Amino acid sequence: MDEVGTRMTIDVSLKGPHLDSAFTVPAQGVTAVWGPSGAGKTTLLRAIAGLVRLSGHVRIGDETWQDGRTFRPVHKRRVGFVFQEASLLPHLSVRGNLDYAVKRSASRNFDEVVAQLNLAPLLDRGIARLSGGERQRVAIGRALLSAPKLLLMDEPLSSLDGEAKAEIVPLIANLAKTSGLPILYVSHDAYEIERLADRVLRIQEGKVTAAPEKAFDASLDGLSEAQIKALAQAALKAGIRF
Repeated sequence: MDEVGTRMTIDVSLKGPHLDSAFTVPAQGVTAVWGPSGAGKTTLLRAIAGLVRLSGHVRIGDETWQDGRTFRPVHKRRVGFVFQEASLLPHLSVRGNLDYAVKRSASRNFDEVVAQLNLAPLLDRGIARLSGGERQRVAIGRALLSAPKLLLMDEPLSSLDGEAKAEIVPLIANLAKTSGLPILYVSHDAYEIERLADRVLRIQEGKVTAAPEKAFDASLDGLSEAQIKALAQAALKAGIRF
């Protein structure tokens, strides 16, 4: 990324009934937002996207999405959103879901995104014929093809098994390195954060602070022998080496 890009920031200050959070982070790489259930993680992302209207400001680089005088609606915020459950259009094929995003954004990166997420074998399949991991890959592809300036990912792997997670984590890591697209990644999973995040924000009772540096050292404590074996096999299959 060039010198100008490295100076761009994500500047957020939002306040509402269950959120009172402010932070400024570089508009590059993966910024993880970590915290327990009910801490305000999803509310924060929805407010940044414009799905929830709170007081304060949201600035991405040189764009002001909201402040005391301005409030851009969600369709004008150039944000890609990947939810916990893939919200795909069930009556369309994989290609149809991706084309829908292309038509709305005039994106020209269809082939690049398909290759990056290994979607070519899935293009003619119906959504009902996809596994959970495949659906999330399509959801990520659709978000990228919306030509976003910021990608928001809200617990995108929490409903997947170990093998699916091990396949998708390297794809997200590669995406963060090659696309130049800043990502806000919400999770309570230390494994995902330790492997993906360039920086970590902790959210507790709606307030955001920097996370402790050693909060995400990889550990297998609490996993059964069968779970450890399944995780290792899935990671090896995906090319991950511990």
